[in-house]
Amino acid sequence: MDPGLLYAGLAFAIWGLFPLYLRQIVSVSPIEVVLHRSAWALLLLVVVLGLLRRWQWLGPIVRQPRRALPFAASAVLLAGNWMLYVWAVQSGHVLDASLGYFINPLVSVLLGVLVLHERLRRAQWLAVALAAFGVAWLTWQTGRLPWVALLLAVSFAIYGLIRKTGHLGALEGLALETLLLAPLVLPALAWITAHGGALARGDAALIGWLCLSGPLTALPLLLFAAAARRLPLATVGLMQYLSPTLQFALGVWVFHEPMQPARLAGFVCIWAALALYSADALRRTMRRR
Repeated sequence: MDPGLLYAGLAFAIWGLFPLYLRQIVSVSPIEVVLHRSAWALLLLVVVLGLLRRWQWLGPIVRQPRRALPFAASAVLLAGNWMLYVWAVQSGHVLDASLGYFINPLVSVLLGVLVLHERLRRAQWLAVALAAFGVAWLTWQTGRLPWVALLLAVSFAIYGLIRKTGHLGALEGLALETLLLAPLVLPALAWITAHGGALARGDAALIGWLCLSGPLTALPLLLFAAAARRLPLATVGLMQYLSPTLQFALGVWVFHEPMQPARLAGFVCIWAALALYSADALRRTMRRR
């Protein structure tokens, strides 16, 4: 098997199965989970960068702090996205979370048009329109906008746009984001712990699960970066749907969230949009070859 396929499969599988992990720490509030996730990820990233001796990127940031501003914005977006995702899983909205990450690639396409002035082909516009119809259908059926899914999709798409135009790789960029959050995260985590937080409970199993949040945050990003260097972009794009598909399966068959036929129709519209967009991208890649 191509190592790139293995790395990508592992990264997307970890992201897709992440709700199972979050159910192990359901007694911890979403904000405390995000604080632990940031703190333990920072510790792991510092160790990894130290072992790899990859600190050269930090010098220009220190000399020109303005270069860190885009990463400060992406750090805030990432923390907000994490918090909403944790809340969604812990509150029984795994299907809404999976819908958000199904919609995310198409939101990224729209941002590419609006911000980067990219041009779409006819099939791509049709895919975006079909996804918009799916969201409208879900809104009409439930009587409310699927705000969890839309906020997850939009926040992560804007995060991806900022990182796309940034000058650091996945490992260094994530390390800088967690470093920038550290002055807020570490005091807040200390305050919560002093006022009866998870670490103060003395539950060894719970503390172990929280410590695991660092590797579960950093490892898939590192695997994804390794896969992206080895695989065509179209292949990576197709494989990314493994994560929300696993989340959808967990929501229906493990967490038993309701899935009425009318709601399923909205998901089918969005899946069809993704299939159309992916098929067009794959066909164009094959023609170029």
